[in-house]
Amino acid sequence: MEKLGLNQIREEYLKFFESKGHLKMKSFSLVPNNDPSLLLINAGMAPLKKFFTGEEVPPRTRVTTCQKCIRTPDIENVGKTARHGTFFEMLGNFSFGDYFKEEATQWAWEFITKVMKMPVDKLWVTIYLDDDEAFDIWTKKVGVAPDRIVRMGKEDNFWEIGQGPCGPCSEIYFDRGEECGCGKPDCKIGCDCDRFVEFWNLVFTQFDKDENGNYNKLAKPNIDTGMGLERLAVIMQDVNNLFEVDTIRSILDTVCKISNKKYGENAKDDVSIRVITDHIRSTTFMISDGVIPSNEGRGYVLRRLLRRAARHGKLLGIKDMFLTDLADVVISQSKDAYSELYENQEYIKKIISVEEKKFYKTIDSGMLLLNDIISSMKEKNITTLDGETAFKLHDTYGFPLDLTKEIMSENSFDVDEETYKKEMKKQREQSQNARGDTSTLGWESDIAKMLKELDNCEFIGYDNLSCDAKIIAIIKDGEKVSELVAGEEAIVITDKTVFYGESGGQAGDIGTIISEKCELSVVNTVKYSEGKIGHSVKAEKGIISVGDNVKLTVDKETRMSTARNHSATHLLQKALKTVLGDHVNQAGSFVSSDRLRFDFSHFEAMTDEEICKVEELVNKAILDSMDIDCKLMNIEEAKKSGAMALFGEKYGETVRVVSMGDFSKEFCGGTHLKNTAQVGFFKILSESGVAAGVRRIEAATGVNFLKFFNENIKVLNDTARIFKINNPFDLPEKATALFNENKENKQMIESLQQKLSKGAVSDIMDNSQVVKGVKVIVAKQENVNVNSLRSLSDAIKENAKDEPCVAVLCGVEDGRIMFLSSATKSAVSLGIHCGMIIKEVTAVAGGSGGGKPDMAQGGGKDPAKIDDAFNKALEIVENQVKG
Repeated sequence: MEKLGLNQIREEYLKFFESKGHLKMKSFSLVPNNDPSLLLINAGMAPLKKFFTGEEVPPRTRVTTCQKCIRTPDIENVGKTARHGTFFEMLGNFSFGDYFKEEATQWAWEFITKVMKMPVDKLWVTIYLDDDEAFDIWTKKVGVAPDRIVRMGKEDNFWEIGQGPCGPCSEIYFDRGEECGCGKPDCKIGCDCDRFVEFWNLVFTQFDKDENGNYNKLAKPNIDTGMGLERLAVIMQDVNNLFEVDTIRSILDTVCKISNKKYGENAKDDVSIRVITDHIRSTTFMISDGVIPSNEGRGYVLRRLLRRAARHGKLLGIKDMFLTDLADVVISQSKDAYSELYENQEYIKKIISVEEKKFYKTIDSGMLLLNDIISSMKEKNITTLDGETAFKLHDTYGFPLDLTKEIMSENSFDVDEETYKKEMKKQREQSQNARGDTSTLGWESDIAKMLKELDNCEFIGYDNLSCDAKIIAIIKDGEKVSELVAGEEAIVITDKTVFYGESGGQAGDIGTIISEKCELSVVNTVKYSEGKIGHSVKAEKGIISVGDNVKLTVDKETRMSTARNHSATHLLQKALKTVLGDHVNQAGSFVSSDRLRFDFSHFEAMTDEEICKVEELVNKAILDSMDIDCKLMNIEEAKKSGAMALFGEKYGETVRVVSMGDFSKEFCGGTHLKNTAQVGFFKILSESGVAAGVRRIEAATGVNFLKFFNENIKVLNDTARIFKINNPFDLPEKATALFNENKENKQMIESLQQKLSKGAVSDIMDNSQVVKGVKVIVAKQENVNVNSLRSLSDAIKENAKDEPCVAVLCGVEDGRIMFLSSATKSAVSLGIHCGMIIKEVTAVAGGSGGGKPDMAQGGGKDPAKIDDAFNKALEIVENQVKG
């Protein structure tokens, strides 16, 4: 058995199944396409579900892939053992109603024994309990010895998830030898030890399970196989686990080099080394496929993995940022198979760098909090950190429990782990409830099921705004109906349409559907799946039935406004790349008739100068009156022509390329103008941040720009009239003059208030009280700010000289209540602490505050409680004064 590298194994597998008539497809993105049941692609067949269900027609009935996958249900276990990992590659060969068991088993055996040259005496096969057909094929057709075949139950060898396609499995195992086993005399297939490794699962999808639990035979059974590439590499390279496979080991060795640690010397260090090695693979691939760190969904998974890797770097003693160096290793090891890694290398590293920096700031903040907690525990003689606080440190500041325990142990404290685990469980349950049930593969939506049997709805709306068609289905309240009457709402499907269904970030068309006996308003159009377009309608009058001939008409004005915005986004993306750099990629967009929204990868707010440059470039392209050409092309031909693909998007063999002169060329399925001049004009309305490394531009074109322009001119003219000036362009000068005048007046008023306050000192001092030898002054001042209170406080201390004196003052201005307390040095020496006085005084008035022994301030909320607050001040002073 030859020791093949992981990359070589992948190529040998795909080449082998290409020789068997399979279409080799590139790995789909880790981000599921139109599949709300999945957060991330977690199995080789997941992106192919619609081919299995018949919702979409596969490009060929035989397909082979090596699919990138992420599984994260047990992130906390990654690193603790050498078995767990979050990223893996799944090899698969698939038949959509083409070949079945005989070919699948024969080819599997041929690949592992002839190509991989695995020794037959090391191989075992499992089949489903009563699958005699599989037993006969393995023994009589393939030639596997009957005593090497093990029958197993439904839990192990039958694949099904809820209703839908399902069937028995056949798995292939490799015996790694007794030295890898548990030593038990009954050690055999199915044992939990590391001796027998299951590496290839052949699923024979031959049944369709209905809602009553019946297994109905499929007219055309399918083949779905899955073989973990890393697991196969472990066998072929004769290593102990996935972290020792060549490509992964190179990442692990780099972690060791950066941290100055040696793998295998310290169990605790090994955990951190494995965590970092696994997580940098996952995050590099996720970012390459367009995932951005955030606090929800797949963005949260990415952020959690990145931060977990970074903090394990801290545990290893790595002081500087290091994750981008590891990303370089991941990319170098996998770029030949996944060219997108190389193409997006700088973008990937920038996202990682931004997130790593942000995490280090967060963890530093957590350390400040933890130090305060430790000081407080020592003061209160508490020996165990409560679980709620430990969880807060984890959830808010990214502290793993191990790190918290380690720090607490250094200070001779324990941690309440039971409560911590309860809080963690509570959060997981809340997260699952918020996300919904994603445990199933979610084969089909209800509407998709209803539409599956229908003929495709032909879209002819690129060059037409009206057409004649036939009603082929009406869906009302989730049910198929035969007719629709005035006042009712439903989804109408026709055999052809000129209405664009909402997709690709473009809003759906609106318009009318009319016949001799009815009139429908189309309020939205939705693209459900390949070839299935639904018109959301309201019946205005008459009655319409399935089979009726109708005339479909798109609202021209709305379509043109939407097309202006869509064509403008293409010009905008090119302009952004020109001004900001090639790292700019589309991260999302939405165009409708009223405005456009464009999200793009960039790591800081655009300057006013950059925004102006982008606007100038877009408007120049508009004024250049460039023809807009839309053409269907082979995907490879399109790429060679320089057409820009949407970042992270998956395309078929044929793509639509939209060119705008020599300025812009992009893959796009949306509706566009004929010439850039039809955009009219382009204006950026706002530029803002929406996530780490993602900015958003909102802009207006055509009549919407004119509306924006007119509204702004009106505001300018109205403001000029208020300021009583004739020329609106004089507004900045006038506003600056008024601002400076107001500032001077405010300073003058404040100075007068301070003089008045100082003048009131003698009256205030006359009303002082003496408490245990300390002169106590409480006074309320109307229409004064905190600066005036400070001046009054200074005047009181100056008047008191060396005499023990404490003042508690309250200022009221525009409904705001401010408290300030100050004390002379001699008063402080007797025990006075202004910070403690203000803390309790403000609490009485419904506010908060604090400060130093000789000066403190705070705010209140309830004016009716000011006298009570002063009484509290006298009581506190009496308690504070020593003796």
